[in-house]
Amino acid sequence: MAPPVVALHGITSNGHAWDVVARELDGDVRLLAPDLRGRGDAGEQPGPYGLARHVQDAVGLLDAEGLDSAVVAGHSMGAYVTALLAATHPGRVESVVLVDGGPPLPVPEGADADALLEATLGPSIERLSREFETPEAYHEFWRAHPAFAGYDVADGDLTAYADHDLRGRPPHLRSSVAEDAVRTDGRELIADHDVRTALDAVRAPGVLLRAQRGLLDQPEAFIPADMAAAFDHPTVELQEVPDSNHFTILMGAAGARAVADAIRAAAL
Repeated sequence: MAPPVVALHGITSNGHAWDVVARELDGDVRLLAPDLRGRGDAGEQPGPYGLARHVQDAVGLLDAEGLDSAVVAGHSMGAYVTALLAATHPGRVESVVLVDGGPPLPVPEGADADALLEATLGPSIERLSREFETPEAYHEFWRAHPAFAGYDVADGDLTAYADHDLRGRPPHLRSSVAEDAVRTDGRELIADHDVRTALDAVRAPGVLLRAQRGLLDQPEAFIPADMAAAFDHPTVELQEVPDSNHFTILMGAAGARAVADAIRAAAL
């Protein structure tokens, strides 16, 4: 039987973000990629939100699947949930695969968490309140996203990801992602000490995969170059994924191959 791997998505994402990785894995592992609370099919699951709640839900998934432990992979916010899960429930995590997330976000001294959240996630949060007349209009929104221009991202994967996010009926279609969940989780990524330092307490073996470019394909990476250069962890190794940004490291062809290879190495 293929070994199980739990895969956790990012802050405004859903489980279909792992579709390309799942295809690359080709059945070598049993990939369990749930929608996190406040997103996708779990969009109407009630709060309270926060990363500790996501950890509880991940433990609940392991219990429901009858798993004492598993390899856990996480992208973006999901990487921070993975680190917190491994730090607080070390017996449930065999190995970690952190995809462009996990180290503490750089926060200027004295910065206001809400203002910093708007500066970093403002466009993503704005999308949550927009209405789209048709699914195709939402597809076009994602096709035009700057993170995907110039990268090998299959249109079918992009539209499947978008369709899983849509709720409502035309012409009043909206994202399934609960804005309160994003704001609660985002504040914790910025200001919660336990979340920001979780990776320090991880003792499971693992890898941190770093994209070379940022959320909108800007040259400044999500994990800054100086943080990557100084990264030193007793059990987690940092690896660069060339020609990738924060989105395409998971949903682009080359990035998904690198992630799949890391998951295989951890699980097999």
